[in-house]
Amino acid sequence: MSPVRDAPRDLPRPALPAEVRTVHLIGIGGTGMGSLAGLLQAAGYAVRGSDAHLYPPMSDQLAARRIPVAEGFAAANLEPAPDVVIVGNVCRPDNPEAVALWERGLPFLSLPEALRHFFLDARQPLVVTGTHGKTTTTALLAHLLTATGQDPSFLVGGVCRNSDATYRLGDGPAFCLEGDEYDSAFFDKAPKFLHYAPAAAVITSLEFDHADIFASLEDIVAAFARFAALVPTDGELWIWSGAPAAATAAQGARCPVRTYGLDGREDLHATIDGQSAAGTRLTVRPRGGDPLVAELPLGGRHNVLNALAALALGRAGGGDLAALVAALPTFAGVKRRQEVLGRPGGIAVIDDFAHHPTAVAETIAAVRASHLEASGGRLWALFEPRSNTARRRVHQAEYAACFTGADRVRLAAPFNPHGLPAAELLDVADLVAVLRRAGLDAAAPGDVAALVDDVVAGAEPGDVVLVMSNGGFGGIHGRLLARLADAAPG
Repeated sequence: MSPVRDAPRDLPRPALPAEVRTVHLIGIGGTGMGSLAGLLQAAGYAVRGSDAHLYPPMSDQLAARRIPVAEGFAAANLEPAPDVVIVGNVCRPDNPEAVALWERGLPFLSLPEALRHFFLDARQPLVVTGTHGKTTTTALLAHLLTATGQDPSFLVGGVCRNSDATYRLGDGPAFCLEGDEYDSAFFDKAPKFLHYAPAAAVITSLEFDHADIFASLEDIVAAFARFAALVPTDGELWIWSGAPAAATAAQGARCPVRTYGLDGREDLHATIDGQSAAGTRLTVRPRGGDPLVAELPLGGRHNVLNALAALALGRAGGGDLAALVAALPTFAGVKRRQEVLGRPGGIAVIDDFAHHPTAVAETIAAVRASHLEASGGRLWALFEPRSNTARRRVHQAEYAACFTGADRVRLAAPFNPHGLPAAELLDVADLVAVLRRAGLDAAAPGDVAALVDDVVAGAEPGDVVLVMSNGGFGGIHGRLLARLADAAPG
């Protein structure tokens, strides 16, 4: 039996020492934990960690920074004793390192607690939350503040292409942070963002997601309402005007609540003037201010909303709106967000992280508008139901409606199907049947090899193959690029 698991939640925890020099991270290989390790090292701490499974890109980043990592979890990894242990979400109560730190009385923190203790309390946290767009919005916010000379820190759940990094420790006051609603640790089931003490914040949208930890949309709204109440009276909370659930969550805010959107009635709004493979032309209009013409190097309505959220929060953090807008064209994007991986044989292969039905629909629409309206090619939508929500049947009807903008739809089986009862799994066969009745060319070829065979046999120059998954999708990206290149004439 684990003493950590069996201990009451309110049992006093060992106090942190007055001076911390050495830090050990349990589960250091995750995106958030690995980025935190980099931030701590940049701040001058001696950092080490452990994980059961290390893989790129985080394994490469940790190795490049010469951060020692023990493979596997063992009590011996806590020797010599660090000044503080940071416990990642991958760590369960019976993890041998969790048991050992409790038995030895070592001070420990969750990831969000560590972020606040070591970095946020001395800075101005600008926190981006919501169901959709958090990573792109946070990355864009950090880039805009950097480009306008404010030298922010940031922590993002994706690789920012401008810096090829997921984090940065700057000298400026702002800390741009992606606010995750997942629970903090096995000993703290509160959402991570409740630890982040936002000076200003955004709620991009609110829909039902994370079915493994939330029972309903109402539960999600309640969590975000707690977050909204944390923004101080001299801060600002920005919400998208098209998200009624976000407006409900914002009702308990103590600070001014402002809106952004595309309807023309918001405090900050935009009109879309044109889209192409190079991005989106738009006009940004602050309430009571002059219009500002902008070039956004991202496609899709959802990315215009992401840009408005970043501009709003950047201005709330002290940035000049005109200067922020002028910096938009220099944003290089985030890896795995409409990332063009290659064009073998004239067939574009695009990778995207979309997994929620709304994100799938918006991404399909964006890719069609940006890449296909001029060429007349076909859009292949390849989708892996991988997230804890996507694997479940809770969005069966929504998935049946979100692929309508594609010409050919190819579906993989739910990831790790043995982890859920069969009755709870997304019914891919039924989904294919519904899509076919709606007139779509839809199929579920089987494994990744069969899916690749299907695409290679049918794709033609000018087509776009959009791969959507929040995971590795069985290495399908590299397989497609290699096979399409081999099949190309000449």
